[in-house]
Amino acid sequence: MIYTEFAKFYDDLFDATLYDRWAHFVVNKTKGIQKPPSEIKILDLACGTGRLAIKLAQKGFQVTGADLSEDMLTIAEKRAREASVDVPFIQTDMRNLDGLDQYDLICCFDDSLNYLIDQNDLETTFKAVYDHLNSDGQFLFDVISPYQATEVYPGYMYNYRSEDAAFMWTSYEGDFAPMAVEHELNFFQYNEEKDAYDAYNEVHRERAYDDTVIKDLLSQTGFLVTLASTDFGDNPFVRETKRWFFSTGKD
Repeated sequence: MIYTEFAKFYDDLFDATLYDRWAHFVVNKTKGIQKPPSEIKILDLACGTGRLAIKLAQKGFQVTGADLSEDMLTIAEKRAREASVDVPFIQTDMRNLDGLDQYDLICCFDDSLNYLIDQNDLETTFKAVYDHLNSDGQFLFDVISPYQATEVYPGYMYNYRSEDAAFMWTSYEGDFAPMAVEHELNFFQYNEEKDAYDAYNEVHRERAYDDTVIKDLLSQTGFLVTLASTDFGDNPFVRETKRWFFSTGKD
């Protein structure tokens, strides 16, 4: 779960337009909160390099970003300064949010919850989120589906090359958990001082959960009606699709 050199490549390679869609999903859900944007407090959990948190701050919300990776947060803080927005970024494990504030909305996107391989950790995270939501707070998140983990990802390959860097991503079926996938990430960055390439390797492990398991864990935690959808909340739930979106809340 800890990103190192990947943070730099991730920020350059990730499709930035997806953050507009996540922001749209969040903004639509805030319409049910009886407060003006300037009074709505949002926690962007597993915020990565801060793109979504900054977009939401630019829309007038009070936003805090939290992530486990110090490298990701370093990029996020630099980006916030360049955007002239006030977004505090906190290094924390999503399973333990002790010391954080109470929020009107907590979001966790980009399949971050799939990195919780142990189902007990997923339940612990749900409880931590529940405890940091206001009485009528909302929790929004997405996950990759079992279909994505078992049918789409195994055998997937992506290669990227520029003048001074190269990136290779290969995915395999994982045997460490049910409906699991393992991503091997190899990076090569040109080092001018050595006139050679520095090589980095990281392995990322994800696990998919059935939608019934997710809903049961949310219900056991105390969340009320949970709505599942696809396409960033724009279309109804479809089981055989790559990514699911969930919205749930407290009474």
